[in-house]
Amino acid sequence: MSATLFHLAFPVTNIAETKAYYVDGLGCIPGRENPHALILNLYGHQLVAHVTKEPLTPQRGIYPRHFGLVFTAEQDWQDLLEKAQKQKLLFREEAKYRFVGLPLEHRTFFLEDPFYNLMEFKYYCHPEAIFESSQYTQIGDRV
Repeated sequence: MSATLFHLAFPVTNIAETKAYYVDGLGCIPGRENPHALILNLYGHQLVAHVTKEPLTPQRGIYPRHFGLVFTAEQDWQDLLEKAQKQKLLFREEAKYRFVGLPLEHRTFFLEDPFYNLMEFKYYCHPEAIFESSQYTQIGDRV
């Protein structure tokens, strides 16, 4: 099977602000751009920021809508965490461990971009927890 990439389109209100956050802040590689949209490479996955004139409002909590990455190497997760801290990006939730002591144990943090899009970045201590471990019902934090 050939490589498959993830694609996500999301709303923004300003391309320059989008570039400042995603390129300068998160380290995305910019791709094609016009006044209405910007393509970004986030660790080999395609994000497309589309300008909207609709008002954007923050979510009350981190659920239900957010996107992000699951890192397979803890150091990569740690490097992004440190980059986000150094760039003073807005943390919606600081780095923490979830489900400590269970096979589902993972590290996570949430960022919020200037347009209220939420991103979660995870590293699972036990890789099988990413898609397997179906005998457990825990998913996220209780709401």
